[in-house]
Amino acid sequence: MGIIGVVARRLDAFIGPGVMLVFPLYASMRAIESPNHVDDQQWLTYWVLYSFITLFELSFYQILAWLPFWPYLKLLFCMWLVLPIFNGAAYIYQNFVRKYVKIGNQVSSSYSESQKKILLMMSLDARKSVERYIEKYGPDAFDRVIKAAEKEAKRQREMRP
Repeated sequence: MGIIGVVARRLDAFIGPGVMLVFPLYASMRAIESPNHVDDQQWLTYWVLYSFITLFELSFYQILAWLPFWPYLKLLFCMWLVLPIFNGAAYIYQNFVRKYVKIGNQVSSSYSESQKKILLMMSLDARKSVERYIEKYGPDAFDRVIKAAEKEAKRQREMRP
């Protein structure tokens, strides 16, 4: 087999650093400079997950040394996390991590109790958008939007058979 056999057996060593470190590093620097927060979430989540994988490897290195497929499994998982076609890190954040993050459940004390109640029902992204709206147009504009939404919901309920 020669060189092809060596490359096939050590695929993780050739591709791994680029997939798991170089590309994410480059993409993270681009995310820092972009105004979009969606890519920040993807790359911050990636680095957290990569840290967990590294801690797992450090903790169980003696067991993992006996598993010849571990480096390939790790490479495939990291490719799923990193590649833009999959955005696995963002998927894991949206579907698993976000449910347990309590930091986002804080609302400024400058809002009325009814506004706080409504803001706490929203997702973190929606809440940020609404807070920017309130900052731009004032709390009275937010109250008018809520009243209009309640009126529309009531109208929809009344129209149902």
